[in-house]
Amino acid sequence: MTDRFPKGLELRKKVLGEAHVERSMANTNKFMMPMQEFTTESCWGTGWSRPGLPMKTRSMLCIALLTALNRQHELGMHVAAALDNGCTVSEVQEVLMHAATYCGVPAGLDAFRTAEKALKDRGVDLNDI
Repeated sequence: MTDRFPKGLELRKKVLGEAHVERSMANTNKFMMPMQEFTTESCWGTGWSRPGLPMKTRSMLCIALLTALNRQHELGMHVAAALDNGCTVSEVQEVLMHAATYCGVPAGLDAFRTAEKALKDRGVDLNDI
């Protein structure tokens, strides 16, 4: 681990929620720990910690990129986190529509389904946006 790990862990907990990160770390074995460390140091301790973009923008970028990569599990987490980073449900919807334009309708549909579940799990009334 580097000095970026504690900084990354703190930011990771802020964005994804302390309970989620604690659960993820507690369920990690010796095989997975290097990946947890790499993710925490690289993504959170370096990428998310950079000063050039606001957290809201980083969340919107993650939603678009994870849609493009078809990474539904990560997408659901980042849709929920985007709300805490200042994104509105309408902005999430627009990011998904824009991503669907460039990534294709099948990827867009999958992303919408994943986002819908994540938003419902957060108690969002999707008929009131």
